[in-house]
Amino acid sequence: MPSATPSITGELALIEHIRRSFPSRHPAVALGIGDDCAILRPPRGHEILVTTDFSLEGRHFRRDLHPAASAGHRCLARGLSDLAAMGANPLAAFLSLAVPSSLLRARQGRLWVEGFLSGIRGLAGQHGTVLAGGDTSESPADLILADIVLVGSAPRGRALRRSTARPGDRIYVTGFLGGAHAELNALLASNRLARIAEHPNHPHFFPQPRLAAGSALVRRRIADAAIDLSDGLSTDLTHVCEASGVRAEIDAAALPLHPLATKLSPDEAMHAALHGGEDYELLFTAPAATRVPRSIAGVPITRIGSIHRASSPKPRITLLDLQGHRLPLSPGGWEHLTTR
Repeated sequence: MPSATPSITGELALIEHIRRSFPSRHPAVALGIGDDCAILRPPRGHEILVTTDFSLEGRHFRRDLHPAASAGHRCLARGLSDLAAMGANPLAAFLSLAVPSSLLRARQGRLWVEGFLSGIRGLAGQHGTVLAGGDTSESPADLILADIVLVGSAPRGRALRRSTARPGDRIYVTGFLGGAHAELNALLASNRLARIAEHPNHPHFFPQPRLAAGSALVRRRIADAAIDLSDGLSTDLTHVCEASGVRAEIDAAALPLHPLATKLSPDEAMHAALHGGEDYELLFTAPAATRVPRSIAGVPITRIGSIHRASSPKPRITLLDLQGHRLPLSPGGWEHLTTR
C-alpha cells in the first residue's frame, strides 16, 4: 500500500491516475489509453480470444474483509484464468470501474482504490498484460463494481475448448484443489479484514492463473479439451461433459488436496475439492496414448479420472469415493441467479 495518499478527486483525475499507473508499451498494443478505442496488433497466425468478468462488491469481494490489492488481483485473475483454459496468451486488458463518489473524497477510500489498482498492476506485470483502456463511472450505490475484459491470442485453430473431450480420454488437473474454499471459510469465520501480503500460498486472496501451463498444453499438443476450475470441479466438469456429449468418472482418492484443505475434516476437504470453486486450476482431458508429464511449467499435474461414452442410464459424472463405492456426482459448485 502506498504511503502517500494519491490525488484522486474525480473521474478525470481517476482516469489520469490509472493511465499514469500502468505501463502502456506492448508489441500487441499499437494504441492504448487516451483515445476513443485501443488498437491491437495480434501475432501473425493467431486468433483473438475475448473474455469478460464482473467483480462486484458483496458478491466477489468485501471491503471489510478483503485487502484492496487482493480484490484487484482477483479481478484480473478471473479473466486471465479464462484465457489460460483455452491455451491463450494475454494481449491486453480493459477495466471498467464504478466507485461511489464518497470513496474518492475520503483518504482511506482513495488508498483503497490505489490498492485495488496495485493488485491489478502487480498481476498484469507478472504476465505481460497491458491495460489498454476501459471506462470509469460513479456507482449508483455505495458499492464498487469492476468489469475486466481480457483479449488474448492463440495459434489459429488450436485454442482449447470444452466441447472436444473424447471417450477414452484421461482427466487431469493442475496444482491442488480446495485451498481457495478453505481460505474463504476461514476468512468468513474470522469476520475481520485480512492483513496478508501477496503470495501463491493464499489461493483465495491471490489465485495464480495457469497461463504458462495452458499455453504449453496447446504448444505441445497434449490436451483435447480444457476448462478452468472457477465454479468447482463438479460444476466445471459437468460443463465439459455436456458440451462434449460424454460422461466422466472421477477417483476421489486421486484428487490433489491443497495443504489448507487437508486441515479440514475428511468430508469438508472432499467437499472443498469437488464443489469449492475459485481454485483457478486447469482441468483438461488428454488421449490415453498421450504422455502427460508430472508437471508442466513448474505446476504439478495429476490424473483424476477418465472420459466415457454417454449412456442414458448412467450419470454425467460418477465418483469413486474413498470407500470404493461408485456414486453419481451432481454439480454442486457455484451458479449465479439461483436460490441458495
